[in-house]
Amino acid sequence: MRVGITGHRGLPAETAALVQAVLQETVNHYPSVPLVGLSCLADGPDAWFAQAILEHGGTLEAVIPAQTYRDDLPKWHHPMYDDLLRRATDVHETGLTTSDSQAHMSGSELLVGLLDELLAVWDGQPARGYGGTADVVKYAERTGVPVRVLWPHGASRG
Repeated sequence: MRVGITGHRGLPAETAALVQAVLQETVNHYPSVPLVGLSCLADGPDAWFAQAILEHGGTLEAVIPAQTYRDDLPKWHHPMYDDLLRRATDVHETGLTTSDSQAHMSGSELLVGLLDELLAVWDGQPARGYGGTADVVKYAERTGVPVRVLWPHGASRG
């Protein structure tokens, strides 16, 4: 089973805790072998999902949207990003250089193309910018990849 993640970043602390719990619970319902998780490893749901996959005994594959992607992530997230990237068994790259909304969407399209199922930490609202969670969900649906939306009761984007 190949499962990937998309989701809102910058969630308030209370919502972050709810999302982490639902991601862990969801991952724990998959058989551990052969479970492959795919993630762009960004701060928030991407990293939490990647950690849950590894803790569950699955393998992690990373998708890198652009060569400068890491530089555009928050500096406080770099150690976690580096650790998860090091633990990935495979790395998929778009070949793009600049980390912008087009590269992020290209990375998400690459990710979706490798999946059996997409988990979406999504409030159901339109994307706030091109390549956002809603755009990734729509792309997955258009290409026939099943989407499971995870938005815990009481969660908010702040």
